[in-house]
Amino acid sequence: MVEPAADGGGSRGLQEQPSGAPHRRRRISPGWAATLAVAVVIVAIAALVMVGSRSSPVGDRGTVPEAPTSFAPLTGLADPLGLAEGRCAVTVKIDNTPEAQPHYGLEQADVVYEEVVEASITRLAAVFNSQAPDRVGPVRSVRRTDQSLVWPLRGIFAYSGGAPYAIESIDTAPVTQLDETRAGPMMFRDPARSAPHDLYAHVDQMYSRCTDPPPPALFTYRPSDVRSAGDPVGSLRVGFERGYAVTWNWDSASGTWRRWMFGAPETGASGTQLASANVVVMFTNYTGGVGEVGAEATLTGQGDAWVFTEGGVIKGSWLRPDKSKPAKLLDAARQPILLTPGPTWVELPDISYAVTVTS
Repeated sequence: MVEPAADGGGSRGLQEQPSGAPHRRRRISPGWAATLAVAVVIVAIAALVMVGSRSSPVGDRGTVPEAPTSFAPLTGLADPLGLAEGRCAVTVKIDNTPEAQPHYGLEQADVVYEEVVEASITRLAAVFNSQAPDRVGPVRSVRRTDQSLVWPLRGIFAYSGGAPYAIESIDTAPVTQLDETRAGPMMFRDPARSAPHDLYAHVDQMYSRCTDPPPPALFTYRPSDVRSAGDPVGSLRVGFERGYAVTWNWDSASGTWRRWMFGAPETGASGTQLASANVVVMFTNYTGGVGEVGAEATLTGQGDAWVFTEGGVIKGSWLRPDKSKPAKLLDAARQPILLTPGPTWVELPDISYAVTVTS
């Protein structure tokens, strides 16, 4: 009989058993056993490294998806394709009267500001970066407050036109202006709507006119494993005058604040009720008198701020010594208030307006 030697070699390991002798297995020496064990461990580790080095689609069994490395600056949400980090911000001035309803594109905005204009009605400034809607509006005219909103954002500012004093104001901001004349085919009028509520912007096309870098982050966001420190709240009402008060109701199922205006849920042209992950109320003083022609929200300095996020409210302050930088939102301990990643609406009521909260 011929038996292979323990080293598994070629003919050098073959030995012939004596005839009639009992068959016995040769033992593997302790040194060879240790070598074999080490080899097995090395092979196992190499296999794990090879698996871990490959990115796997979400949902594959037995694999862990790679953590995102790119985030949209104005929402804090993952930006896996890097779209938001590769383009500027586009801010569009939007009508907020009943005749302007339903709005187009607001549900795709990263940040929306709601400001008081003449006659104490409100108007919106919607900021886009992470998404690129084809139709946004109705587009309306510029006001003095707008230059302070867009200073840290830069990028594009789209509007229909404006009074000379408002044009002079926006001329001081470092933005590329696109009014109806300069926008060309990037704006259009809808014949099915009545003027002046019929002008719309192709935001997806406007990105091509910008040479600015992406906007800075306006807020600080909490990690997914950190809960908000706010006191529980069911709804809030911002008491804008002349029938323009807005209510935000917390919806735990969607994790958003749902918007009501003019006595009903505010629904966009898409059929979706407007909602936001965060609602920030920045109390401000309107220089020139709130609701007066040419009045401007004072957005440098400091003031009270209430931040509504994850079904609660954190009361603190806003601080902005330099209009080229975003305002900081600070809690009572002067620490940054952490928002939920997602879109944010910023309400700018005068300090004389009431904001009521219900649990």
